[in-house]
Amino acid sequence: MSVTALAARTRSPRKPWTIDAAALQRGILWTFVACGASASIEPSPYEFMFLITAIALGRNCLLFHRTMIPMIVTLAAFNAGGLLALAPFVDERKSVTFVAISIYIAITAIFFAALVAKDPGGRMQTIRSGYVATGFVAAILGILGYFDVGGLGHFFTLYDNARASGPFKDPNVFGPFLAPPIVWIVQDILLKRGAGFWRALLPLTIMILGVLLSFSRGAWGVLAASTILMLAFTFITANTSALRQRIVLVAVLGAILVFAGLVVALSIPAISSVFTERASLKQEYDLGELGRFGSQWRSIPLLLESPFGFGPLRYVTIFPSDPHQVYINAFASYGWLGGLSFVTFTGVTLYVGFRLVLRRSPYPIDAIAVWSCLLPQMAQGFQIDTDHWRHLYLLFGCLYGLVAATSIAERRKASLLAPRDRIGVAAERAPVA
Repeated sequence: MSVTALAARTRSPRKPWTIDAAALQRGILWTFVACGASASIEPSPYEFMFLITAIALGRNCLLFHRTMIPMIVTLAAFNAGGLLALAPFVDERKSVTFVAISIYIAITAIFFAALVAKDPGGRMQTIRSGYVATGFVAAILGILGYFDVGGLGHFFTLYDNARASGPFKDPNVFGPFLAPPIVWIVQDILLKRGAGFWRALLPLTIMILGVLLSFSRGAWGVLAASTILMLAFTFITANTSALRQRIVLVAVLGAILVFAGLVVALSIPAISSVFTERASLKQEYDLGELGRFGSQWRSIPLLLESPFGFGPLRYVTIFPSDPHQVYINAFASYGWLGGLSFVTFTGVTLYVGFRLVLRRSPYPIDAIAVWSCLLPQMAQGFQIDTDHWRHLYLLFGCLYGLVAATSIAERRKASLLAPRDRIGVAAERAPVA
């Protein structure tokens, strides 16, 4: 036999080219989350990626659990109220689009919940990675726009380049959007996870600067509150004194670094002048009978007489501006059914969120981070309309997914311990020879 024939005979067979389905699904989910910052156009890539993600991960990748029922029922009732309120205005395209977006965003929350419940560890890691990446890019765009690098100010700022908005329509959404990835990075530094302090420093600094340049008072408060809550919950649930000492050390050093960075940033006249104006608690558009707060108070008696509210996006036809308060808007745009359902949803979420964190979930790191970021943004609803914030409903979904995963894990643990308990009881009852 020739050498060539022998080599061909002994050559190992070529392995067929295959696609790792799990890796492909992770990549699609990562891309979907990363598209969350593309909110300046509608429909955005986020909407298209949701369809792709739902198809790719919609089979054998979702797990619905009874703990999700309160979220599903209240969000369904909330949007049912929106459909009822829409009835007199079905010929108005903006109103129809508004209600359609509400329904769509509620579906994404349920979708994220079912995804996380199925594989809490892997899915949360993918979501965090995609969110941090898109937060970093969004912050860079906001900073470049604020300083009008290459003429980008027209695209990524508002109010004559006075406030960075990044790839969002509103700086008041751009700033809060950056809070979760910042908290996740700080948490990784605190727990010595991820790439390490020095590699995390650049994206952390960029995103904090992005929040500052949004000049959103709500975003500043959300970031501060989210970080403090994450540190506090981690301290309360820490198992060792060494971790508690590290939390205190990181908190003190972090506060010093933030203060020093703020001093440097405020030394730039373009930043300090806007900061001084925005830092004031009294803004002209808030005050007076025709201001935001005055309009909100005057709307309450009218809403008490309107079971179907004013109709989607109809508040502004009665008062000078939008309600800028998610709970007022819930009753105004979704009627009594929608308003009461949203209040119920908020109350239930407060209960399950605190219960998840304080009962020591099997997934404490993700539970603490998600709830620490979600709670302040829920409270921010008293200051701005948040019912169409995509990232907020992503957090809602993650929270309820972790609640479901925790319940499943605890039941499995109880079922494993139950036979041992029965054996022990039987042994105690057995007669002594």
